[in-house]
This record gives sequence, structure tokens and C-alpha cells, in this order.
Amino acid sequence: MEGRENSRCYSANGRIYCSGKTTRANKGEELKSLVEGKLVLVTGGTGTIGSEIVRRLLLLNPHTVRILSNNENELHEFQRELEGVDQVRFLLGDVRDYARLLRALDGVDLVFHCAGLKHVRACEYNPFEAVKTNIIGTQNLVEACVECETERVIFTSTDKAANPANTMGASKLMAEKLITAANYFKGKRNLTFSSVRFGNVLSSRGSFPNLAVEQVKKGGPVTITDHRMTRFLLRLSRSVDLVFEAMGRAVGGEVFILKMNTFKVTDLIDVIKEEIGAPDCPVEEIGMLPGEKTYEELMTTEESLRTLELEHMFVILPPIRDLEPIGYEYEGAKQYQGATYNSDEGNHLSPGEIRSLLKEEGII
Repeated sequence: MEGRENSRCYSANGRIYCSGKTTRANKGEELKSLVEGKLVLVTGGTGTIGSEIVRRLLLLNPHTVRILSNNENELHEFQRELEGVDQVRFLLGDVRDYARLLRALDGVDLVFHCAGLKHVRACEYNPFEAVKTNIIGTQNLVEACVECETERVIFTSTDKAANPANTMGASKLMAEKLITAANYFKGKRNLTFSSVRFGNVLSSRGSFPNLAVEQVKKGGPVTITDHRMTRFLLRLSRSVDLVFEAMGRAVGGEVFILKMNTFKVTDLIDVIKEEIGAPDCPVEEIGMLPGEKTYEELMTTEESLRTLELEHMFVILPPIRDLEPIGYEYEGAKQYQGATYNSDEGNHLSPGEIRSLLKEEGII
């Protein structure tokens, strides 16, 4: 099973189950020792990242993985996919419901907090709902984890939380701050709370590459808001790698950021049109949508002053570190020398590199 690098595989009842393709499905003995025999909760566990985390967890021999989702249909479909896997439990519920979280967290060791509202436009037009889920829901989770004395919690955030220009980003930033503050709120309990930030995750539902493919196949037009737009790009498998690495390395209160590729939106559209065989498919610039920026940021200037750089990731240390002395030590770490980290900086992926990524992820 461990040698199958092109499949997501897990075992139950003496059988091997594989679904789709991924890379680096097993992270070695260090990850296995973190998860093996543990009871794990994944909130938002039927979403793109949440479900991939579940599949990865099942490779590491957990005692039980509880999957919490407020989407009944997605929960049902995921249950069908994992039919016969006896390490999983499917829980219908919402992070807005503190009492439900208390029951879901009973006896849990590790939490992957992936539940949240993630679409910029939906949150911009429904800000009260974004607050209820992304902020109050995260506060509910923190308080429930402290009450249940969960060992470790990792929150999945977004590049839009850095210098936010929209409701979704602002609510995610507030959630990050709640997670960081939880390390002091917990008192003397032995809990660790940390966050990770992502850019655009390939193959995630509603992502721009997937939308562009659909529009080109329909004959267009492909709609973009601004031809100058740049974005971060991250493979789904790499995003999950980051979550697991952060879970293992977290000291408490940090925000982990994987070093990511950047791309020009116009280059990506040209590659998709070429590959689908529709080079003349029209592209329509429709203007900036509410809450959009022409580029994304993963780190602000202020954050860069308290950021450590590792070989393939950055670690933003919490701004408040005087309430309780914590040693933030990571092998090979050095002070980050940059001022920011945004998608306009550095070398963008070439069309050839974009093509390879999209093909490897099965998008084109």
C-alpha cells in the first residue's frame, strides 16, 4: 500500500481502498507517530481540502476519523466512497453550534479545522453569515477544544487573510487571531493551536482554473476581472502536505505558509484554450468584482518582521509572545529578509509549467 504513490489508498477489514491520484501520500514515520492510534476530527471534512485530509489520515492508521459537515448530500456521497472503512464516523452538524461541537470533540486528540465560508462574492453579499461561520464558528471550536482538552488544532486559512480587502479575508484573519489567542486562553492545559495559509488550490471546487476550463468548453467567453491579475497556485496534495507538516511542527500560535508558485491569469487562460483546441475562444474583461484585488498576498510587511524562513515554507510568529515564554525553534530556520510575499513578485510560471501542472492535476 505505501508504495502506491499515484493513488490515495487506505485499508480496512483486510482490503485496500484507493481513490484518485495524489503525490507524497505517506509522509513517513514522523507523521505516522503523530496520527497512529489517535482520534481525529476534521471539520468541513467533505470539502476539497477536508476530504483530502481525511483520505491522507486513513493512510496513517488513526483510531477513528470523525468527519463533521453541515452538507447532508456531500456527507452521504463521502460515506459511499468510504463504504466499508471502519475507522470513519460521519457527523452532521455545524461549527455554529457549540453544543454539537462539544459532542463531536468528545475524546478527540487532533483537530483539522477546515469548515468555513470561502467564496469572496458570497461572503461580500452575506457578511453576517461569514461572521457566524468563520469567526463565531472558530470561537466555538476553540472553546470546545479547551473544554475537551484536545491536544492539537490546525486551522486552514487563506491568502486573502493577509491585508484583507473583502469580508471573507477579514473573517479568516479574525479566525487566525482567535486561533493564535487560544494558546493563552487555554490556561495551563496542554493544547496547541496554529494556522496555515493557502493560495489557489488546484482541483478545489470553484477555483478559477476549473471555471475557465468549463467556459472554454462551452465556447466562451472566458470572463476575467482584470488582465493584470496574478495569483498563487498550489497543488491539492501539496496543500495537504503543509497542513500535516504544520500539525507536527507547531509550537503554538504560528501561521505556516508554503512557498508557492505564482501565475498570470492571462497565461493560464491561453494554455487552457490551446489544450482544449479553442485558441479563438473570446476573453471578456468584466471589471473588478466586490472585494477583489489584482494580486494576492500571503504575508504583510508587518508580519515579515516576525517571520522565519525554512527551505520550503515560512512561519509567521505570533505578535504577542510575552504572556508565556515559548521557544520557537525550527531546524534550518532563518529570519525572513523580504518585505512582503505577494503574487506580483518573483518569477511567474511559464506557459509550459502551467500546462504541466494542469495536466498532472487532471484539469486539462
